[in-house]
Amino acid sequence: MTQPAPSHPVPGVDRARLAQFLTRAAGPWTPPGDALRISLLSGGRSNLTYRIDWGPLRWVLRRPPLGHVLKTAHDMLREARVLTALGPTDVPVPPMVAVCDDEDVLGAPFYVMELVDGLVLRTEEDLAALDGHTARTLAHGFLDTLADLHNLSPTEVGLADFGRPEGYLERQVNRWKRQLEASTCRTVSGLGELAEGLARLLPATQRHTLVHGDYRLDNAIFDPDDPARPNAVLDWEMATLGDPLADLGLFHLYWIGWAGIDNPIAGTPGLNPAFPAWEELADRYAQRSGLKLDDLNWYMAFAHYKLAVILEGIHFRHQQGLTVGEGFASIGAMVPQLVERGLTHLRS
Repeated sequence: MTQPAPSHPVPGVDRARLAQFLTRAAGPWTPPGDALRISLLSGGRSNLTYRIDWGPLRWVLRRPPLGHVLKTAHDMLREARVLTALGPTDVPVPPMVAVCDDEDVLGAPFYVMELVDGLVLRTEEDLAALDGHTARTLAHGFLDTLADLHNLSPTEVGLADFGRPEGYLERQVNRWKRQLEASTCRTVSGLGELAEGLARLLPATQRHTLVHGDYRLDNAIFDPDDPARPNAVLDWEMATLGDPLADLGLFHLYWIGWAGIDNPIAGTPGLNPAFPAWEELADRYAQRSGLKLDDLNWYMAFAHYKLAVILEGIHFRHQQGLTVGEGFASIGAMVPQLVERGLTHLRS
């Protein structure tokens, strides 16, 4: 990756203030004599993610998006807390470097973690480059990591107060409804009907666990020579305590549920014959987690609703000129298609 020159401005980061903060917060140590270099990483159409190179140090910084940010969204301090709590567990996460709640530094809270090396599978080309054995091993390990996360006791990892698990599904439906109302500039047919149907048909939660909130293949880093487990799972901005099948519903959407929808976000592993079919992964998850999947259509419908609202918010910011990076122009067109598929799952 080509790094920008030290004087090159990077949206969302004040290089001098960041260097001062890291000198204080990441010690005791002597900062490298080299200039601190920052580059915007690809991906991350919600929060902004940057690579930091400072002499021999290689870090990653995460901060909220520029402009319109809802009160409960993009909470960097919560994300940093869950990464810290999971550090000693079998769920792989990047080691933390520093957390900043002083908005005078970059204009918003942020955190810095170590850069984890490995393979990120973001595009169809990335997926196609894997042989059958690697693809299956990697998929099973990624799915097993999700089940292992859902088998963790929040109390034992210090996250007993990380959320209010009772009533999680009802609050989620209401939360995304409010978020839509606060971050849209148009009317999308069917969104209201989908929200009302989800609220009316709430399933009973079998178990309360820590949920990731955006569990998809390109939110993980793998070792291509040893893909049995991810090197790290990323993007914990929506993590909380709640119903684990909400994660599985999103997993399905990203694995095969959005197949046929033109999207600039990520590839679709379920379309590649080298990867396991969704049904195989669902059975494996049920066996490893001990959860029943009888109501999974509701969770699939909710996943489509949630992603539709998230993308509508991104479309809203893009219309205002407040997005950083590429790949935003076609986001808005995905929303009506996701709503239609969500309604189909709900009616099932």
